[in-house]
Amino acid sequence: MSVFSPWDLPLPYASNHSNLQCFLRCITPVVPTRLLPKKCNEDSNGGYLETNEKERDEEGYSLSEVWESYREWSAYGVDVPIVLNNGDCVVQYYSPSLSAMQIYTFKPFSSSFRGLGNMVKPENVSSCNDDDDDDDDGGSRSEIYNSSASSNDSCLSSEAAWDEDSTQTNTMDQCGYLYYQYNEMASPYDRVPLQVKMNELGKHYPGLFDLRSTEISPYSWMAIAWYPVYQIPMATNVKELSACFLTYHPLSGSRTGSNKEEISLPPFAVVTFKLFGTLWINPETSDKDTIICQQTAASNWLRQLQFQHHDFNFFMSRQFQNP
Repeated sequence: MSVFSPWDLPLPYASNHSNLQCFLRCITPVVPTRLLPKKCNEDSNGGYLETNEKERDEEGYSLSEVWESYREWSAYGVDVPIVLNNGDCVVQYYSPSLSAMQIYTFKPFSSSFRGLGNMVKPENVSSCNDDDDDDDDGGSRSEIYNSSASSNDSCLSSEAAWDEDSTQTNTMDQCGYLYYQYNEMASPYDRVPLQVKMNELGKHYPGLFDLRSTEISPYSWMAIAWYPVYQIPMATNVKELSACFLTYHPLSGSRTGSNKEEISLPPFAVVTFKLFGTLWINPETSDKDTIICQQTAASNWLRQLQFQHHDFNFFMSRQFQNP
């Protein structure tokens, strides 16, 4: 005999509330914009892109301000109000961690600003699809790639053919100069919060903090993994609250809305895992279509960039497993 809990019941008829849309709004970072003064040419310490004397000040933000917007979320988790199917409400907290990232610039970097010490060719890196059969948490280690298209050493994925000439041409023509990329393979339980990870990486690659939105290509992006950590008040036996999310965000956002002093970076693609029942996908809304469209967008984006994203493959291979 099956036993049902109140949370197994469908949402009340005529309810158009969407927990999914609420989540997407809550995890969208907002970055303040300001007038960025023109950078000088590189000094003896390095650290600057070459600058045309005719370039004027532009409104924008630095990448350091993007990571700063995750400070509180990295420390405590982002709070997402969730309406349960029985009408009760809880606040679910999600912890963000860096899943993947590619940063392309409009101009090549000087050797003093570009980190070249950690170049790794694909044949020396374990495949992003190399999961242990018994490993349910997404992998065992991380690989960090630092690259510039101008160096003929672009590493777009761990499974891509190592064709230096074609990779360089495709990267520069379509995306810009690849300064840095990252593909996390460690277990979710072994990952540090996003801002902590960025502080670690920034010690070796200053462009991760110093680069400005006006200097990076629209093809620059990051993927954030969101895993639930706790809820208030505690809700027991609600398997739907174990849902995990993978969101893809641009790093060179454009201003929208009436607020001229900030830019939001909403996800342009989303992949889910453990998205059970009707708690997240309300049949009275467009949630189902949203999930399909966002998942397709992620797949198309990664295919376009020839990037074998470990977390994407993990989520896709397990999202249809029975709860």
